[in-house]
Amino acid sequence: MKILVLNCGSSSIKYKLIEMERKNILAQGGVEKIGLPNSFLKLTLPDGNKVVIEREITEHTAGIDFILSIISGKKYGCINSLSEIDAVGHRVVHGGEKFSESQLITSEVIRKIVECIDLAPLHNLPNLNGIESVRNILPDVLQVAVFDTAFHQSMPDYAYMYALPYSLYEKYAVRRYGFHGTRHRYVSNRACEFLGVEYEKQRIITCHIGNGASIAAIAFGKTVDTSMGMTPVEGLMMGTRSGDVDAGVLTYLMEKENISAKEIAALVNKQSGVQGITCISSDMREVSAAAETGNPRAALALKMYDYRIKKYIGAYAAVLGGVDVIVFTGGVGENQWKTRRAVCKDMEYMGVKLDNDRNDGARGIETVISTDDSPVKVVVIPTDEELLIAQDTELIVKTLNKP
Repeated sequence: MKILVLNCGSSSIKYKLIEMERKNILAQGGVEKIGLPNSFLKLTLPDGNKVVIEREITEHTAGIDFILSIISGKKYGCINSLSEIDAVGHRVVHGGEKFSESQLITSEVIRKIVECIDLAPLHNLPNLNGIESVRNILPDVLQVAVFDTAFHQSMPDYAYMYALPYSLYEKYAVRRYGFHGTRHRYVSNRACEFLGVEYEKQRIITCHIGNGASIAAIAFGKTVDTSMGMTPVEGLMMGTRSGDVDAGVLTYLMEKENISAKEIAALVNKQSGVQGITCISSDMREVSAAAETGNPRAALALKMYDYRIKKYIGAYAAVLGGVDVIVFTGGVGENQWKTRRAVCKDMEYMGVKLDNDRNDGARGIETVISTDDSPVKVVVIPTDEELLIAQDTELIVKTLNKP
């Protein structure tokens, strides 16, 4: 079975075509700058080289049509006909309380995704554009929605509720939802496969650390808490997001700076975090390089960044009643050994013994970075949410096709 996985943003479409029997990636790439000047498609060839093809791409249907023409074309194609695509799996960011698992896309499912637009207007609308575009181009192909928030729907109410008037939850569904759920589900499962332990018997803390970052506490296969909230702003310090901040600070700044709700949203989403502290970059590689040259604010940002990760791990170990596995993933989690070392330092009290040699050599590979006698296993697991989306899609399609 061949599954096309799509991740549609406001001005971009990422794609992978996966042959499921061997988990082979047949094609991958993305369209950028949809509806903007100088739009283009970048694809990765089988030998790892990249090709950029420029073309005017005015909207998502044109972008998906372009992708399909490439993967079925003579020059860069990997299939002879679009009829070889058995199904399409979509990343959908927000499913609210309506979806706790992946769904075959129907008119009713689309209606419910539309109802969640207010919770994630910058994400759900492009996701819907992708779904509708595939409906127009490949009307007979089954589509599946895989929700970022679904994995976290197992949180108990005392973990997801905010201490605000209950009427606001009833009126506007104001609560913690969490994000990166597909990635947390993938790496927690994969970590247990890699370690040869039973997933449903482990207490796991998954640390998705990158430009966007979140941590999840997973007890015996179910999320019990996660650091992101109703929006992706809450939780860890990120590339340009503030993470946790006193809500009173925001109203104080609105009064002092005479700024609107829209401007305060831009402040905490796009002007804060590592970028806001350093005024250098949101890229941790550039910040680390600046810190090594003695830049004090870069050094401060790194300490703040690492401290918050450590604090959440400690809190979630308490929530779980102990921890068996800690997983690092994401661009920073997979590649920045200094961050992992700083986070795990002085955690022997809770059973974490980091092997510095293993840790310092681990970059973008599946590996154990704790000592052999560490009660808590610490591992690096690169994320592959596209594969998980494809697997969910395959499972749903096969279930439908059962006699």
